[in-house]
Amino acid sequence: MLPVVGVSACLLGQHVRYDGRHKYTGLIVEELSKHCQLLAVCPEVEIGLGIPRPKIQLTQVGATIKVLQQNQADVDVTSELVDFAARFVKQHTLNGMVLQDKSPSCGIGNTPIYSESGKVVSDSSGLFAATVIDLLPELPVIRASQLQSKEDVAMFVFKLSANLKG
Repeated sequence: MLPVVGVSACLLGQHVRYDGRHKYTGLIVEELSKHCQLLAVCPEVEIGLGIPRPKIQLTQVGATIKVLQQNQADVDVTSELVDFAARFVKQHTLNGMVLQDKSPSCGIGNTPIYSESGKVVSDSSGLFAATVIDLLPELPVIRASQLQSKEDVAMFVFKLSANLKG
């Protein structure tokens, strides 16, 4: 039985990004799929945002980080992303995740947080990614940019197998 790895759908070549494009990453598709069952996920599409769609972003509102539409701050998808992440981890037995960098839903530690006036104030994780990590703290979760070579893929697969045993 191959480990199940959730992967941002755009990395698998699905045209699900806000601009209708993808971020196909051959190394993930061709190498990681030799060792794992890849499970495509696009949280933004899953919560009902269209393709194409207006950009969303992490926005600091007081002491809270919300996920708001970039040019229409009254469109708030914060709770939808959190709820979807909780459903996703309950529905699937995951052994790891590979998520798109800098995404307000999937980024891991490198997604800009904007002030209400539109200035970047910090970096954090996208809300789907952060919620999954909170719910499954032992789950190996990495950014797509951390898989740059066959050796990187082999190390990730090693982590997955160690996590399966442990």
